[in-house]
Amino acid sequence: MTAKNKTTYVCQNCGADSAKWIGHCPSCGEWNTYREEIIAGVQPSASPIPGAAKRKPELLSGIEINDNERLSTGLKEVDRILGGGLVKGSLILMGGEPGIGKSTLALQIALAQKDKNVLYVSGEESEGQVKLRARRLPGENNKCFIYNETELESIISQASVLNPDILIVDSVQTLQSTILESSAGSVSQVRECAAMLLRYAKQSDVPVILIGHITKDGSLAGPKVLEHIVDAVLQFEGDGNHLFRILRPIKNRFGSTAEIGIFEMETGGLKEITNPSELFINRDRELSSGTAIAATIDGMRPFLIEIQALVSSAVYGTPQRSSTGFDIRRLNMLLAVLEKRAGFRLGVKDVFMNIAGGIKVSDPAIDLAVVSSILSSNLDAPIEKDIAFAAEIGLSGEIRPVARIDQRILEASRMGFKTIVVSGYHRNLKEQPGINIRAVNKIEGLVRLLFA
Repeated sequence: MTAKNKTTYVCQNCGADSAKWIGHCPSCGEWNTYREEIIAGVQPSASPIPGAAKRKPELLSGIEINDNERLSTGLKEVDRILGGGLVKGSLILMGGEPGIGKSTLALQIALAQKDKNVLYVSGEESEGQVKLRARRLPGENNKCFIYNETELESIISQASVLNPDILIVDSVQTLQSTILESSAGSVSQVRECAAMLLRYAKQSDVPVILIGHITKDGSLAGPKVLEHIVDAVLQFEGDGNHLFRILRPIKNRFGSTAEIGIFEMETGGLKEITNPSELFINRDRELSSGTAIAATIDGMRPFLIEIQALVSSAVYGTPQRSSTGFDIRRLNMLLAVLEKRAGFRLGVKDVFMNIAGGIKVSDPAIDLAVVSSILSSNLDAPIEKDIAFAAEIGLSGEIRPVARIDQRILEASRMGFKTIVVSGYHRNLKEQPGINIRAVNKIEGLVRLLFA
């Protein structure tokens, strides 16, 4: 007997369901996000792999693992982010804005697998389009199979026949299961397809890389359960107007989330950046006011960035405040500290700030460089090229210490800087050869040090 189809209304934002249509979602608070979806009365197979044996509970002490449980992606930056490579049987979700390079990175991983079976499933491009893109990318894999399909059952069936070492699906929003009658990309389809791919990965020990879309607010499209069931979530960030891309792990069950990978988009694909400090600072620039170098840390990697500021008289009645790559609210706080604690009248002036390279930094250790660049532009007095900064600024005007200062000093010394300005409240500060460490406690001391 065939079971009757079930009709339900599902929120396209959070995945909450309701027996009837409602305008306001009680779960996420969004309006007009409920859509009618029909769920067929066919029960899914217990196993997505034909002929797969049912597993039995095993004692933790009796489970054996070996050092061969990880597969290299062929890209050192991606391997480092994942904690050493792809764990067999893991499900990895990679999201990012359209055109950021998700499909390019996934195809580069497929081409970097020499003599390994890779099944690249493309639901958005034909085989010929994928071939055109592969021509300009580095690497060559004679066992890379391209499959243009959106039906999940067909994909799993072909994967069971090929038995690939890595399965790549581009993208999860294009998949559709015959179990459900809702359209591809709906919450029910995304949830069911991800769950079936998870079962396939765990039962076959094949790592699966899923590419996902993001919403207009920057979060991954689909239900929140999608992020819960996967083993790792990688966020691909970057600005379309700049060449730099940052791969940041949001979740990682088999490694640290305190790592980032930096890439540069070129005509020949994504190039790994092993020394980001050389890209984000310009050592050959002319000495000019309004520029300061900050020693920051993103994840576990220290690197130097260039802070640029411009302070000018307000043309209109209300002074303008603009910031690119830095929190505008924190900029307003630092300007208030400069006016209240150091006596600089910046409330009647326009202040524009920019982090060169198009990256976004939330590290509070760049506060000292931001303030120094603003003071430099306001006084029209340039800062020497060989000075770097690493400290946080409090509301009372004190220069506060920051974490992992030794790594910041070492990176500044490695890049050829002769002086670094830090907080005077650091304890047991180690001297580094080739660089002079200058400690300040208050903003007044910073002004005397730089512009005496």
